[in-house]
Amino acid sequence: MTTPEDELLPGTRRALLHRIAVAQSEGRAPSLVAAVVRGGETVWTGARTSVDGHAPDADVQYRIGSITKTFTAVLVMRLRDEGLLDLVDPLEKHLPGTGAGEATIAELLAHTGGLAAESPAPWWERTPGSLRPELADVLGERPLLHPVGRRHHYSNPGYSVLGALVEELRGAPWEDVLRREVLEPLGLGRTSGQPQAPHAGGWAVHPWADVLLPEPAEDLGRMAAAGQLWSTTGDLARFAAFLAKGDDRVLSAASVAEMRTPAAPAEPEDVAAGSAYGLGMQVQYRDGRLLVGHGGSLPGFLASLTISVADDLAAVVLANCTSGPLVSATAADLVKIVAEAEPRIPEPWRPLPEVDRAALDLTGPWYWGTTPYALRLSADGGVSLGPLAGAGRRSCFRSNGDGTWTGLDGYYAGELLRAVRRPNGVVDHLDLGSFVFVRQPYDEGASVPGGVDPEGWRGIK
Repeated sequence: MTTPEDELLPGTRRALLHRIAVAQSEGRAPSLVAAVVRGGETVWTGARTSVDGHAPDADVQYRIGSITKTFTAVLVMRLRDEGLLDLVDPLEKHLPGTGAGEATIAELLAHTGGLAAESPAPWWERTPGSLRPELADVLGERPLLHPVGRRHHYSNPGYSVLGALVEELRGAPWEDVLRREVLEPLGLGRTSGQPQAPHAGGWAVHPWADVLLPEPAEDLGRMAAAGQLWSTTGDLARFAAFLAKGDDRVLSAASVAEMRTPAAPAEPEDVAAGSAYGLGMQVQYRDGRLLVGHGGSLPGFLASLTISVADDLAAVVLANCTSGPLVSATAADLVKIVAEAEPRIPEPWRPLPEVDRAALDLTGPWYWGTTPYALRLSADGGVSLGPLAGAGRRSCFRSNGDGTWTGLDGYYAGELLRAVRRPNGVVDHLDLGSFVFVRQPYDEGASVPGGVDPEGWRGIK
């Protein structure tokens, strides 16, 4: 439940409504529904429709296409967290005989397994899954088109393989596992493999005339784990809140953060567009904002789930047409509208409840060569290190409890930070993966690699 202080301002609500109205009108969508999530709660829903007096609400199902992949990725990450597999395991270890066994689980999640983009003809999205009863029918005679791990090549069959992996390790159908392990714990009662009333029908809109053609809604069979699901803005809003913060009943905050982290080498055009791919989640840098989530499409439907973790905001946009409205751009704009009109109010600053005196003595300026850095204590007991001004390598570090810290992100992720002391106990320097940080630039009394010129600093006449 939202409280009055959580509600969006009237001007913000109107701007959101205007944005989806433009998307539905210009995109010529039979209907378009949307929701905005802030602080883990749905704070706005909206709908536009071509049918007078019959606007869909947050409980109407739409097909969500490849957003299904994120659900499948959650199931795979659960297997990893339970120790049933490792992300670096080759597929062959758990699901032998596919012809794609050299690809690792992580590579399949990140679409870097080298697999084809689609299954062999006929096109799987418009034909029944009964035409592809076995995994071999999905992968075809030549599963690998690219060297494994070398490039990001979006692969629908790759997620069919992951669905088969879930079934193999759980001993149950993919959808049953999904319902038991994700949908029920998160309260996603309106997400299902088959449409459940009330649900929207899928349409194609003629490109040169305002007329419609119904699209088929096939059961995808073996391809289900790549795009089968139907859902609602209400359910996807709750799923977005989970993807932002985790839920220990399903997946920890650390594991969903891992899913949101780029894991695939980007193509040149992706670099230019500011987009990447994590473990079952798309990552995009748009209008100065880092967005994560996934888009989806199947004949008759378009879908987007977009999250800004930094702004604590998410948006869902669903439409029942094969093409037309740019739902991913619309969802990103909904996040932007709220973030700019009603920026997140930061938590109050509070002093640390206790302090590590030895760590406190290390705070302040340090020099790598002539570049000044600052070491700061963080509220969680770790430290951060970064240049005092301008761009440079910045990282946060977690305490190891023994006077050392391990890098969590950036260039120094996984690297060890430690204070090196002289025989008298005085700190000589900080060692960070062999980099030496000293209190004064080229401190002649410290252990600077290569030594310091004995004549010291000088001018030139």
